[in-house]
Amino acid sequence: MMIVVLSDTHAPWRWKECPPRVAEHLRGAELILHAGDVCVAGVLDELAAYAPVRVVLGNNDGADVAAWGAPETAEFEVDGLRIAMIHDAGPAARRTARMRRRFPDADLVVFGHSHIPMDETGDGVRIFNPGSPTDRRRQPHGTIGLLRVADGRVIEARIVPVT
Repeated sequence: MMIVVLSDTHAPWRWKECPPRVAEHLRGAELILHAGDVCVAGVLDELAAYAPVRVVLGNNDGADVAAWGAPETAEFEVDGLRIAMIHDAGPAARRTARMRRRFPDADLVVFGHSHIPMDETGDGVRIFNPGSPTDRRRQPHGTIGLLRVADGRVIEARIVPVT
């Protein structure tokens, strides 16, 4: 299964509409994960035109994003892989240990908030932050994440520059 991972789109200030280089990847998605700070639910409708969307609330998300179906955290399975999602995974120090305690059954924890792309494994859990496609802050590029999942494993994980 091909999964596109987004976070921190910050519409309408940063995401006016789906950027063309993001749309290129969305066209092949079988699932889209958004790790929060969508900011307006219309972005989720736009994404859902490409593939099913799972989303969690970010610190800048309001009632419309919650009403769309975004909980504070989510745990679900995709092709045998146990995935958890949260917006803010906290400070970098001991993050994998903290995520293992918070989501003891997860194989993979997807998060956002920092706008810093990351793919790290430790303490028996893989953590993955796609960065932001539209608000790169101090990063050299806006980014998204791509995950290929099969038989309960991440076969491929990439952070892809889109700006």
